[in-house]
Amino acid sequence: MNRNQVKGTAKDVVGKAQESLGKATGSATQQAKGLAKQAEGKMQRGAGDVEQAVDDASKGKPPRP
Repeated sequence: MNRNQVKGTAKDVVGKAQESLGKATGSATQQAKGLAKQAEGKMQRGAGDVEQAVDDASKGKPPRP
């Protein structure tokens, strides 16, 4: 895993926790912030996946599933 994959996964997890906290407290603002953080994390993870695929291809490794 590269840096973007790790950071993206962490943001996604934090966003899920924030969304759950918002649901528990009835805070639509916290829910929305959590969902936004999840989306940001998924995008960063995707960028990391692309970066990993390019790195693997440049080293002659087969693509990961």
